[in-house]
Formats: sequence, C-alpha cells, structure tokens
Amino acid sequence: MATVALENLKKSFGQNEVIHGVSVDIEEGEFIVIVGPSGCGKSTLLRMVAGLETVTSGIVRISGRSVNDDEPMDRDIAMVFQNYALYPHMSVFDNMAYGLKIAKVPHIEINERVSNTARLLQLEEFLKRKPRELSGGQRQRVAMGRAIVRKPSVFLFDEPLSNLDAKLRVQMRLEIKALQRDLGVTSLYVTHDQVEAMTLADRMVVMNNGFADQIGKPLDVYANPQTVFVAGFIGSPPTNFLDASQFAAGPAGGTIGIRPEHIRLSAKGRLEAWVTSTEPLGADTLVHLRVAGGSLVTVRQDASAAIPPEGTSFCLDWNESDTLFFNAEGKRIDAASG
Repeated sequence: MATVALENLKKSFGQNEVIHGVSVDIEEGEFIVIVGPSGCGKSTLLRMVAGLETVTSGIVRISGRSVNDDEPMDRDIAMVFQNYALYPHMSVFDNMAYGLKIAKVPHIEINERVSNTARLLQLEEFLKRKPRELSGGQRQRVAMGRAIVRKPSVFLFDEPLSNLDAKLRVQMRLEIKALQRDLGVTSLYVTHDQVEAMTLADRMVVMNNGFADQIGKPLDVYANPQTVFVAGFIGSPPTNFLDASQFAAGPAGGTIGIRPEHIRLSAKGRLEAWVTSTEPLGADTLVHLRVAGGSLVTVRQDASAAIPPEGTSFCLDWNESDTLFFNAEGKRIDAASG
C-alpha cells in the first residue's frame, strides 16, 4: 500500500488554467472518489497522478516521493479505463498477463497471479475467450484483473462503469468496493455519478471548474455542503434553493437551501406553493411545486402519503436547523453571520 499526496496541483493548456491548486493527502488503503460534472477537471487530475498529463505546477507524491518526473510505468500504479482498453485479438488470460510478460515476470508466477485473480473475479471459465465473447460486466472485470495482477501500490479508476447499464453499474460498484476492501490498495476513482461517489468513497473530492470545492466523508459532505455547487450537486433530487430575502432570518443578498426530504407540505408554513407535477417512485414520491415568484421546489414524501393533484395549494415548512445559508458568492455561512 502507499500514501498519495497532491500538493497545490495546477494544470494549464496554453494560457488556459484548468486545475487551480488542488491539494489532498490520501492515506494508505483509502478509497478516494473524485466527483463532478463533465469538464470540471476530475479526469485531468487523475491523469496527472498517472503521469499521462504533465504537472504545470505543484507536486504529486506517492509514498512520500515526488513522481512528477517519473514515467507512468515507474509510478507503481495501475489504471482502469472507461473503455476497458482490452486487446481484441488476445484471450482473457493473455490480456491479464500482458503487462507481466512485458515486465519479464517468470512464466510460472504469471500463471499463478492470473489464476488467482481470475478466481477472485469469477473469470476462471472465461480465460480462453476473446473480449468480443464477453458481456460488458465481464470485460470490466478483465480490465480490473489486468490491474490487480500487477500488484500496484495505487489503483486509478477513470469512470470505469459509465458504459454499463444501470442494474449492472449497481452490481459492479458493490463488487469494486468489496474488492478494494479485500485488497487494501490505495485507490482514486473518478466519476460524474454522485450516487457512485456516495456509496464507494471513504472520502470524496467534489470538483467544480478545476477547484476542489469540498473534500470529506460522503455523509459529512451531504449534511454540511460548503458551497451552493456542492449542495446542488450532491444529493438526488438536488437541494432546493430560494432567495433568502423572502425570509426574515435569511442573509441579505444570499441564498437558502433546503433538501427535498426536509420540506413538509402543510396547511400552515413559511411559503405558499402550487403542485405542478408528481413522480411516484415506489418507496417515496417527488412532489414538484412552484412558489410565488416562480421558483421551483421539489419535496420528497413517503409513498404512504396521498399524492396531491396538480394545482393543489400547500404551504411549505421545514425546521430551522435544516436550512442551509449561503452568501452572494455561494459560500456556506451561519444564519447569524448574515
């Protein structure tokens, strides 16, 4: 296992700076998920750790040693890509063994490593097949197996589940989490899917336009978002935002946020709203409403509650302790400071 440290990493393409001084210390065996929307810089950050992108400034350290000038093969890392990157003319065995053969690992050891990894990933019966004969989930297991047999100090995952259907993504992320726990290898995982981030991460790095807006444990980030961006990105459905000037307790020029599960529909409350549509989801129902002034609000209610007809008027209410306050720059503040 290894530690990884990103020290004020910056990356520019010409005059365009795309990573703006990201710093994070990653412990041995920790599973870090880098999450954010397309174009936020998350894959670029991962590629700098891998050595596939040069670092404009700052330092990447693995086990305390700067690897800025090291080639990817010298960093003791293994990377799993979104598109699997399997050799179509090679069997599963040869795909998994290829890196070891290049490294001139003895033949007996290659057989042992591939066999053990295939057993771990339930790929034993597929070792003679070509990638075209495998399902998407099986191909992803082969790509992971190719990384595992190398016994690296660090795993890097670049959106590895994006090409899978929804059901298989759920299954595979559970398998990846269990596998990482069993192997204990320090891992960095990039995804745009905040559900993946919440379920996989020991800690997550929420990226926004090249900045790390927040770093923390998933439930801590969810409960205490430090920016409007984080509050809106982490959580499904996202946080509702309203102009704080509508409320006496709100900071001037700021925004308040309330998560859908914290809002109650009642006869009396803070704000009047009208139902525009509903989404029954089985265990719960999403009720979409429009408040005076035009803002849209989503309320998550238990499925046992009656589904209100479109056009029904309600008052929205919530506990003061559940209110998130943000200043005009989108930074989290205490209500009293506004």
